[in-house]
Amino acid sequence: MTTTSEPGSRIALFKTAPDVYKTMAAFQAAAADGLDPVVAELIKIRASQINKCAYCIDMHLTEAREQGESALRLDLLSAWQEVDGVYSERERAALALTESITLLTQDYVPDEVYERAAKHFDEAELARLIAQIVAINAWNRFQVTTRAVPAGVAKLKDA
Repeated sequence: MTTTSEPGSRIALFKTAPDVYKTMAAFQAAAADGLDPVVAELIKIRASQINKCAYCIDMHLTEAREQGESALRLDLLSAWQEVDGVYSERERAALALTESITLLTQDYVPDEVYERAAKHFDEAELARLIAQIVAINAWNRFQVTTRAVPAGVAKLKDA
């Protein structure tokens, strides 16, 4: 038998295994330490889009808006490669690395993608960037697998 916290979800995984949540949250915090918060939100949103994680897309778009991110940059994020002048070269390097790591099963992380990121992030930042990408991919997999209900959707249902 599974227990759910929201209608439509499969299991309240983090209530059932709070140590898993605590460990993931600690990993996420360690990955974020010293990483540009704008870059961190962009990569969280982009990985979540690729992984089709509605829960994380909703959460990170909300957080990005609250932090003052522009609607244009958020609206175009899924097509970031198609627009010039919207994202910095540093952000574009981070997004390219995010896509390569997130889509790891389709290919691998090409040297040119890694080297591009290494040109824009010092070694400590690059380590945090990689960890942040790995962390959001793990969160996405938890939320998609458990069918976690996005906060925005829950509000609609309550209205």
